[in-house]
Amino acid sequence: MVQTNAAARSEAKRKEILRRAATVFRAKGFYGAGMREIAKGLGMAPGALYYYFESKEDLLYACQMTALKGLLRSAREITATGEPPETQLRLLVAAHLDHILMELGGGLAHVEFHALPKEQLDEVVRGRDAYEKLVRSVIRAGKEHGAFRDVDEKLATLAILGALNWTVVWWKPEGRRRPPDVGEEFANILIEGLKR
Repeated sequence: MVQTNAAARSEAKRKEILRRAATVFRAKGFYGAGMREIAKGLGMAPGALYYYFESKEDLLYACQMTALKGLLRSAREITATGEPPETQLRLLVAAHLDHILMELGGGLAHVEFHALPKEQLDEVVRGRDAYEKLVRSVIRAGKEHGAFRDVDEKLATLAILGALNWTVVWWKPEGRRRPPDVGEEFANILIEGLKR
């Protein structure tokens, strides 16, 4: 039982570090952010931060993988519901924004993934490709069921994901629009563009 509590505390600390890193990445960009600054914001000595993450790149990778795992889990659950494609796409939009804006505070880490070393970058790209494929399958199903017009599935998916991912650049946690509000409005705009 003691190990379980220690593991839970360690995981909670890692999540706290990732949220702080995402905040610093948001304010300074990945290249402008420093491990000392991230540690300072957490009230940690830099050496203690290195206990959890070996480098800034490891922090970026962990931010990416946290978001990707959540996105993939949600997308798999949503596409397995049997709901109409329009409903699935609406749920995907909401889940996407929840993961990238709420889970880690909307950090720019989501769009600066190209700074990763090749091995980590390759893994992130594979995850992004798998996620994109799930979103594309919903658009394809919408076309097949006559709910969506005959669009290029890949371009439609890239347009939707591009709009959603770019929110990390302009959305502010202290702003008046909460992620569910942004998600609902984006879903209305994006899905209307696909409808017959």
